[in-house]
Amino acid sequence: MLEVTKSIQKTLTERYTSSFWIKADVNKLNFYSQSGHCFPELVEKKDGRVIAEIKSILWRDDYNRINQQFHDVLHEPLKDGITILFAARIQYDPVFGLSLRITDIDPWYSLGELEKEKQATIARLHAAGVYDLNRKLSFPLLPKRIAIISVESSKGYSDFMKVISGNSWDHQFFHMLFPAFLQGEKAVPSILYQLKRIRKVISHFDVVAIIRGGGGDVGLTCYNDFELARAIALYPIPVLTGIGHSTNETVSEMVAFKNAITPTELADFLLQHYHEFSVPLHEAENILIQKVTALISEQKSSLFNLARLLKSVTRACINSQKQAISFASRSLPQDVANMLLRSGLEISRLSRSLTKSSRLITNRKIETLSVQQSAVKAGIRTLVRSETKEIENIERVVHLLDPMQVVKRGYSITTVNGQLVTNTATVKKGDYVATTLTDGIMLSVVTSVDVG
Repeated sequence: MLEVTKSIQKTLTERYTSSFWIKADVNKLNFYSQSGHCFPELVEKKDGRVIAEIKSILWRDDYNRINQQFHDVLHEPLKDGITILFAARIQYDPVFGLSLRITDIDPWYSLGELEKEKQATIARLHAAGVYDLNRKLSFPLLPKRIAIISVESSKGYSDFMKVISGNSWDHQFFHMLFPAFLQGEKAVPSILYQLKRIRKVISHFDVVAIIRGGGGDVGLTCYNDFELARAIALYPIPVLTGIGHSTNETVSEMVAFKNAITPTELADFLLQHYHEFSVPLHEAENILIQKVTALISEQKSSLFNLARLLKSVTRACINSQKQAISFASRSLPQDVANMLLRSGLEISRLSRSLTKSSRLITNRKIETLSVQQSAVKAGIRTLVRSETKEIENIERVVHLLDPMQVVKRGYSITTVNGQLVTNTATVKKGDYVATTLTDGIMLSVVTSVDVG
């Protein structure tokens, strides 16, 4: 086996004597900090599917040189997930197998690829019709409540807080920090997670501020990610960015409501809205004070004039009423005498009329009572005769029903112990029986009872 692998090694070494420029995607960088070496996994994809894969080696000195070039050109480190154009030699080891030894990487090619990705993200946002949705939102009159996505230890976050918390106008803000990674491969999922958290309590905030500072231009490509830019564009309240760089804008900054170069500038933007509100408010306050002062002075003068007029009118009214009272007091005795005379004459007339009317009414009532009395007497006589006849008839019926009358017709009344005997069941042998006849009572003893 060793002979075979050494033969392969010899053949490849003799066949591939020079370096080749190759295009590939860095699936995983595999950087080892202790040794400083990298062992990148390189792949080629087509329609999202891996069609080729090979291991590679990037020794420490080459890695440090190439990584610095990436910082200088892309403002990004060499990392996973980027497309590179690199120079490499083909080598084969009997133990580790086939690999590529990377000797150089062109950062300008990767810069072009990143710009392509950025433009592709912008095109997708336009195609989805969401590119400028966040920028079209209405900005709050006073952005008092701020949800901040940043790192607590970030210098940019510290600068932002100093400006809004220590402003000399004492403008008050409510703010809450939602910690997130702001660069590197963890930045996108971290920021998206915090945006979702804020959305759950969206009614408590006016704006969202994504703040990053102190890191230069390193690690900004994550802000060209389509999902992050789309989430910002579709966010229901204004998103403000201050990620601390002055180079080309990232897509996330383009779709945000407001992009400030630094966190301090973003804080000044928020304070400016307070100024824009407070300055006209103070001016209106001064105008209101002036107008109210003038109005009070005018009303005082008017009130003084009205008081003088009221005093004059009241005095004239009192004098007029005094004259009327004096005149009335002089004419009052004669008016009272005339009224009493007229009242006495009217009372006399009414008395005579009342006497005459009472007499007529009394006579009519007496006549009515006389007629009614005659009618009542006749009715009573008729009723007495009718009731007398009815009583006589009842007496005849009662007389006929008298038991003694029945006895006179040949019947008798039999009792045992004072109780009428109506059947044989009410008597027994030895009972004393009383039989009532027309001329007396006959007593007997029961010796036997025959049931018929």
